[in-house]
Amino acid sequence: MSFFEKLKNGLSKTKKGVFGRISDLFKSLRRVDEDLLDELEEILITSDVGVASTEMIIDTLRDRIKEEGLKDPEDVKNALYSILREMIGESDGLDLSTKPSVVLVIGVNGVGKTTSIAKIAHDLISKGNKVILAAADTFRAAAIDQLQVWADRAGADLVKHTEGSDPASVVFDAITASKARGADVLIVDTAGRLHNKKNLMDELAKIDRVIARELPGAARETLLVLDATTGQNAVQQAKEFKHAADITGLVLTKLDGTARGGIVFSIKNELDIPVKYIGVGEKIDDLQPFNADEFVRAILE
Repeated sequence: MSFFEKLKNGLSKTKKGVFGRISDLFKSLRRVDEDLLDELEEILITSDVGVASTEMIIDTLRDRIKEEGLKDPEDVKNALYSILREMIGESDGLDLSTKPSVVLVIGVNGVGKTTSIAKIAHDLISKGNKVILAAADTFRAAAIDQLQVWADRAGADLVKHTEGSDPASVVFDAITASKARGADVLIVDTAGRLHNKKNLMDELAKIDRVIARELPGAARETLLVLDATTGQNAVQQAKEFKHAADITGLVLTKLDGTARGGIVFSIKNELDIPVKYIGVGEKIDDLQPFNADEFVRAILE
């Protein structure tokens, strides 16, 4: 099964919950008027597209209906889909322009951060990259052990210390190993804490200093992992983490377990942070680079 087929299957709840209702609405539509826009607005808001994002979509659609004189329901639906595609924007992928490049991964416990790291490693390894993982979430022994299991599955080397070790020290050793072993990408797991923002910022700043000193000029990514099933709570998490770190991209997990796939539009519109990976299953190859065209197609087809 191709990833596009997995994506379609994984997004079936979103399709039924959001765009299935929209399709039903257009099938029963007799005329294009404000009642149509009101119903669309309700569907989008209840599907976690978000109030601000929904208002922007509806306002843009209203303008296009007037400017282009749209009267056919199919034309209005196509205009809506075009607006949604434009909202997501283009997918740039990871910046891996140096050897090694560094990918720092952050996120609260329970969102699938550790498994996402291994799945990203698997994706990069399958494309010919040598990947080293740094177990810098040293506050939970279980996090280190879990990352070891997934690293073995992915075929990635793991640099780890004991529970309670200094995370920056782990990153230093991982950088040393990356240089010695000729790694293409170093992926760093970090502590999944948000309740104390100052500690998180201090820890990330310390790690940042080590990377800047030991790998000056290295391509850097900071990925925030979010659980799509939490809906607007994920947006709030992203806002909090944005204050603590220079986030370059998002990893959305568990899209197969929710009808709230509309969260992709909300996050992009409210935070302007690109989605770089999405997960639609538990298997190691069920997390893949985000492709906006495939995402919209999977929802619409």
